[in-house]
Amino acid sequence: MSSRVGSINETDLTKKHGMVLPFVPLSITFDDIKYAVDMPQEMKAQVAQDRLELLKGVSGAFRPGVLTALMGISGAGKTTLMDVLAGRKTGGYIDGRISISGYPKKQETFARIAGYCEQTDIHSPHVTIYESLQYSAWLRLPPEVDSATREMFIEEVMELVELIPLREALVGLPGVNGLSTEQRKRLTIAVELVANPSIIFMDEPTSGLDARAAAIVMRTVRNTVDTGRTVVCTIHQPSIDIFDAFDELFLLKRGGEEIYVGPLGRHSSQLITYFEGIEGVNKIKDGYNPATWMLEVTSAAQEATLGVNFAEVYKNSELYKYGLHHSILLPPELNLLTSSLRFLVTFFRRNKEMIKENSQPMPGSADIEFRTQYSQSFWTQCMACLWKQHWSYWRNPPYTAVRFLFTTFIALMFGTIFWDMGSKREKQQDLFNAMGSMYAAILFIGVQNATSVQPVVSIERTVFYRERAAGMYSALPYAFGQVMIEIPYIFVQTIVYGIIVYAMIGFEWTAVKFFWYLFFMYFTFLYFTFYGMMTVAVTPNHNFAAIISSAFYAIWNLFSGFIVPRTRMPIWWRWYYYICPIAWTLYGLVASQFGDITDKLENGKTVAEFVHNFYGFEYDFIKIRSSNHCWIYCPVWIHFRIFHQGI
Repeated sequence: MSSRVGSINETDLTKKHGMVLPFVPLSITFDDIKYAVDMPQEMKAQVAQDRLELLKGVSGAFRPGVLTALMGISGAGKTTLMDVLAGRKTGGYIDGRISISGYPKKQETFARIAGYCEQTDIHSPHVTIYESLQYSAWLRLPPEVDSATREMFIEEVMELVELIPLREALVGLPGVNGLSTEQRKRLTIAVELVANPSIIFMDEPTSGLDARAAAIVMRTVRNTVDTGRTVVCTIHQPSIDIFDAFDELFLLKRGGEEIYVGPLGRHSSQLITYFEGIEGVNKIKDGYNPATWMLEVTSAAQEATLGVNFAEVYKNSELYKYGLHHSILLPPELNLLTSSLRFLVTFFRRNKEMIKENSQPMPGSADIEFRTQYSQSFWTQCMACLWKQHWSYWRNPPYTAVRFLFTTFIALMFGTIFWDMGSKREKQQDLFNAMGSMYAAILFIGVQNATSVQPVVSIERTVFYRERAAGMYSALPYAFGQVMIEIPYIFVQTIVYGIIVYAMIGFEWTAVKFFWYLFFMYFTFLYFTFYGMMTVAVTPNHNFAAIISSAFYAIWNLFSGFIVPRTRMPIWWRWYYYICPIAWTLYGLVASQFGDITDKLENGKTVAEFVHNFYGFEYDFIKIRSSNHCWIYCPVWIHFRIFHQGI
């Protein structure tokens, strides 16, 4: 196959493989790629440098229809190189040139033409395989693709990766339920394929699989390459059969330097010839795995024993361009090369020429341009995220059903404990009891909402990282989906709790008072739920989030105005009362229920006067400026969601 992208006929590929959606075959070329990070503090005492270089001038080209293995021992930088090429590195220092079919790579829209299969198979657990593919295709295919064509393409991809029998299977959690590891690997590949990418990166696609499962996954990878796409896989000590499935090898040594870039040949014949041609390298034994042998003979220990720097051997081989017959002009390092290796000089020259050739656009070609960073509009992104959240919640009874059962139980328990206390207004203690029912409900159900949502958000957060890196949507539509899906569930939760408790405690049955009770409880459940989401977003995991949350619950409890009323707080601490969300909830509930009651207490004051003097609550705040509570509550939960959206 020619090294030029333009030699692959797109129409022929489409007809040959029967794909509904054509794609543009693209190559990716990189020249002198260097990647460094700040030197770790513990290493600065040993190395007098400010940066630790992980890739040292790596060059190569990955082409359509060619399956390339990116290999090396641990610490060689194979995943680092792939992350740099895919634009997944957000830190460090990158130098070098990356081009796509001769045109400079545009990272903002690179995800539109490329797919990245991560080593960890991360998917939403409560959707089916078909829904996962439908969701990815919806967000990543161009808007010009109609729904019928999209569905046909999804079916073709499922057939390509052999997932049709599992189309209605739930993904589940790894190691807990749902798909097996091998099935999840194939789903990971399929999720990227439905985006119709031209270039696909795969990080350890056979990691953690037995021989049979690895063979199934590699058959899927091979099928993908045969469609004419550019596929690059990092691989770690593959079996002989898996290694034979690759066309070319990009081998790195520790420190990020290439030591072999080229074809493997039938049964790795060209690779074996190359390394056996280096003086001192042990010959491979019959039946031995070429991949294992290759890693053994190029280890740092072998380099020290032979006195050979394999990276230098590879890089200096291009000096043969001065002519093989002028061997006296070759540098001493190249005397290590035996005559059996000299026939490969033309190959190395071809490598250099291929990089140069692929770094230039084909005559008459044009760069791929996208008007927007994302395939779909903002509104479509919002609808797609909401659609997936709907199924994730609907098929998650441990979260949704248990939350409603807990709410019903707490409502019945509070209703029996505080039975008919809302109608008693003869003593101050009666008001304290009624307010206590409100205070207890806020903490019990509010904290439960915040705690129960944290594991759900924690699972989906890892999915969000993958999907955002894949260019499926921006952060705001994702936050929109999680906000909107909670609203109807919390509304039903509020209705269930409000009707039971309001009737059993015996609050005054007027439409206005009942509405305000539901209103304040609804927004209370909302901001507790969104607060739980936010804590997961700003902490490493939901366990740590639960610890951080508990500290704020204690502070909110202290400044809620129930244990210590605002009128009795020290003046220098009242500022926190005004930013405590529980304080505003209690203000609204107590003022709306008792702020206009003129019944006399045992001390001769009316209920309204007592509420005003003791707590500082004014009924006019509800009656005249009722919209203020909306403007107080909304910024609270919007604030939580903005923090959550920024993860």
